[in-house]
Amino acid sequence: MAEFFKKRIQRFLKRPGYQGLKSSQLADALGVTAECYAQFETAFEQMHCAGHVLIGEGDLVTLPPTGSTMTGTFRANPRGFGFVTPLEPTAHGDLFIAPDSTGGAMTGDIVLAKVMKAPVQRRKRLPQARQYRGKIIEILERAQNRFVGVLLKESYGWVVRPDGSAFTEPICVADVTAKNAAEKDKVVVELISRPSETRPAEGVIIELLGKAGRYDTEIKSIIRQYHLPGEFDRSCAEQAGKAASSFDVEKLNGRTDITGKVVITIDPPDAKDFDDAISLEKLPENQHSRTAWILGVHIADVSWFVTADSPLDIEAAKRGNSVYLPAVTIPMLPEVLSNGVCSLQPDRKRYVKSVYITYDNRGNVLETRFENSVIKSTMRLTYLQTDRILKGHTKNFPPQVINLLRDMETLSRLIQKRRAENGTLALDLPEIELVMDKAQRVVDAHPADSSYPHTIIEMFMVEANEAVAGFLDRLNAQIMRRIHPQPDSLALKELAMVVRSMGLRMPKSPEPADIQMLLNSVKGSDCALAVNLLVLRSLEKALYSPLHIGHFALASNNYCHFTSPIRRYADLLVHRVLQQHIKGPWHRPAQADGSSRDLTDIGKHITFTEQRAEDAEKQLRTLLILQMLSSRIGDELECVVTGLTSFGVFAQSRKYGIEGLVRTEDLGPDIWKYVPKTHCVLGQRSGCVIYLGQAMNCRIISINLPALQLNLEPVEPLTAGAGGKGRRKKTHTRKASRKKHR
Repeated sequence: MAEFFKKRIQRFLKRPGYQGLKSSQLADALGVTAECYAQFETAFEQMHCAGHVLIGEGDLVTLPPTGSTMTGTFRANPRGFGFVTPLEPTAHGDLFIAPDSTGGAMTGDIVLAKVMKAPVQRRKRLPQARQYRGKIIEILERAQNRFVGVLLKESYGWVVRPDGSAFTEPICVADVTAKNAAEKDKVVVELISRPSETRPAEGVIIELLGKAGRYDTEIKSIIRQYHLPGEFDRSCAEQAGKAASSFDVEKLNGRTDITGKVVITIDPPDAKDFDDAISLEKLPENQHSRTAWILGVHIADVSWFVTADSPLDIEAAKRGNSVYLPAVTIPMLPEVLSNGVCSLQPDRKRYVKSVYITYDNRGNVLETRFENSVIKSTMRLTYLQTDRILKGHTKNFPPQVINLLRDMETLSRLIQKRRAENGTLALDLPEIELVMDKAQRVVDAHPADSSYPHTIIEMFMVEANEAVAGFLDRLNAQIMRRIHPQPDSLALKELAMVVRSMGLRMPKSPEPADIQMLLNSVKGSDCALAVNLLVLRSLEKALYSPLHIGHFALASNNYCHFTSPIRRYADLLVHRVLQQHIKGPWHRPAQADGSSRDLTDIGKHITFTEQRAEDAEKQLRTLLILQMLSSRIGDELECVVTGLTSFGVFAQSRKYGIEGLVRTEDLGPDIWKYVPKTHCVLGQRSGCVIYLGQAMNCRIISINLPALQLNLEPVEPLTAGAGGKGRRKKTHTRKASRKKHR
């Protein structure tokens, strides 16, 4: 657990705005709770003893100074330059590596770099982080030697152009006939020699994936790039088949039979596994009772079918989660379970773990209880069907289902109001839905449905997760938590500074209430997307860990994932702990989840697999959209400026949700300069100002598919009148009551 705090300490001390704090002040700046302070102290002491932090004059904590060399991890940029992130952070931070100084290093390589100061005259014009630069003098450890790319015939021979930015140089290949490969095929190539100053890299084709651009080929490519799992092995398949075939729906096995209760599922139209169902009882008003509602959240009891430390459990832990790619799912569990006996299909008896939450008429929780149950889903609904019913289109739907949905909406709005008052953040970042033809080609894309039924289910799932975590915490059970650390004080100050430069009001040291008021104030405006992205980037990432530090975005002291055990291993672990309570008097086993593995290590792994799945999905979505746009060069896109750099402006398409680059030379006939202090790009001749959140209609000028790059230019010339001098209208936000939200 000390590693978690070490990383946070390192990240904070590397921030440009850090000016020196004592260790106790450092803990406050990181939002360390009283429960976790001892773990923070242990982590800090270990870093100090190892020389990774220094305590100087006035007991102020700093990172060690930069030496003459640096060992670190290289990260390449498609433009040729790169950065070395030191393995042991220094006061300097990441080291800039010029294109002619990379020494053939690739993203992920561990390298030794010589550290040099930039020339004095250049140093005066450079930000602090760029006043040092480096030259890679030795590659200590290679990150990988296999790459996916497109086979092309050049004048000097056959080459593979790798996908992505890990390695941007062509790889020469000799015998392309060995795998029956042809030009424009997607292949996996293994390096046999690295590039040097005088010759390119050389490799051999080890696998033919198919013709580049075809959907099945790109799926295979993503699976190889991200090392995603394939078919289940024989032992897992046999265990899953046996568990499914031996399931007797008529046996209660000590469970409560609620098959007569009205229970529904609400999911996307293409969903195959249904792991959550809802029941709701509205109680008659009684002046002698505060009880108004009893919500039932019924979750597929996967733990009944997947026993701890069995082959299937070990494989599920390795996979960590299901991976949802466009039109393809790589499941965590075999389909005979995930789409079969575990799935809460309508009119089928299924085993569940039921969470019952009792509310008063204002949506406040009065009590919770938990049971093993048997349900029979009354109806399977989609979000769109539910939305239509709530808007009055009720024809052909049973009255009991209609009434249930209306009651669900009423309770959900009460819960939503209460959670908002308690400090829950509600980011508005619309997802993009791809439209595919029969050949699985993307022909269009648009923002996905975000109607209120999505919020209903989200509210109920969050409440169930919180109820389970709170109950197990009161029993001092060790569980896998879903944690979201509080952002550090410097990250929040940086957010406030950028937001204020956009003409929006925000305290210099914002609290959660201030952040939500900011989000509310920009809703529906041009800058809403950029502001939501800024807030997201200022927050820490949520992760899995047994650490008790709460969930910042949900304003929750106790939170875990419980509601999706078909697709998340963390939820399965929590189910096993809850079962220890359901089956009888509480007793604490050697490992609360019934396995012999350490929760900290499992948490690190499933956090990694979750991020891997998100990255794979994002890359494939971006590729499929760019493939579609490749035939639409010259088309115009409605965009919003989401990033500013010295080499150009990033603008995100509202319709397609992907970001493109408007290079400085394509902005227009002016001398463009990025001004970090005011967070804008300034046209020095025209006085035109480009700022974050600005609407900008752009034209597609080129697309680099292997590098996933979209290049844009403004449709209209940028002038002071169009872009700049009077562009920022002050948006006034009510000052939050600090005392109320503390």
